Amino acid sequence: MNMEKNQPIISSGILVLKNSRDFINRFPESIEASLHPWRRDSIKRIRSYHNKYTGKRCFIIGNGPSLRKTDMKKLKNEFTFGMNRIFLMFPELGFKTSFLVSVNDLVIEQSKDEFKKVDIPTFISWRAKRWVEPRNNLYYLYTTYTGKKFAKDVTKRMWEGATVTYSCLQLAFYMGFSKAILIGVDHSFSTKGEPNTTIVSRGDDVNHFHPGYFGKGFKWQLPDLDTSEIAYWLAGEAFQKNGGEVVDATVNGKLTVFPKVNYESLFNET
Repeated sequence: MNMEKNQPIISSGILVLKNSRDFINRFPESIEASLHPWRRDSIKRIRSYHNKYTGKRCFIIGNGPSLRKTDMKKLKNEFTFGMNRIFLMFPELGFKTSFLVSVNDLVIEQSKDEFKKVDIPTFISWRAKRWVEPRNNLYYLYTTYTGKKFAKDVTKRMWEGATVTYSCLQLAFYMGFSKAILIGVDHSFSTKGEPNTTIVSRGDDVNHFHPGYFGKGFKWQLPDLDTSEIAYWLAGEAFQKNGGEVVDATVNGKLTVFPKVNYESLFNET
């Protein structure tokens, strides 16, 4: 028997089995995320965003220290996706992002009181229903840690890809944006350790744009940059196949998946 020739078949079989187990494990959660009244209402309202911004561009704003080297005020009249605790920057900016997205349980639980006060369209994980109740500008997303995919329909299951930036990219695609521009996605952290490990900040946050972002006493998870890169590749491929693109305008960013562009040059376009 030629083992090399049969290896793809064996590998494919293992993948199918793994995906089947993953689906079975998610099934109870999937049913609730499909049938619960709060989710049904979110699904209905999310559909109003489908292809609403066809052909337009958007900026997806990470929370890295590079934002301090970026002229954020140029974004006042742009479509923008902010993430997690970006609202810490709103008073300084003088405006708010178009959308706010957060899917990390630790972030949402510890910031629940602040999320309740946000008055812009806010997309959060369905798991967050424990801390944040429904309101008119809130949309629950059914996001999961497993089951790699790029969701072209965000009313269904979305893979988180180990970064909230990936959820933003899936939302931007669904909304019809043809060009997604990343800024503040430094893809580099000073704090090192095993990916996804939960740690407690001991002082000012040096990994984000604000010292109080994950300030002293805040619990957060160390990044899984390798998994994030897999997600970014899927996003880039989806946009490209749809005639769009994802580019990276992060100042001195370490991410190499997307084409790099100069931030300032984006505002010289006709």
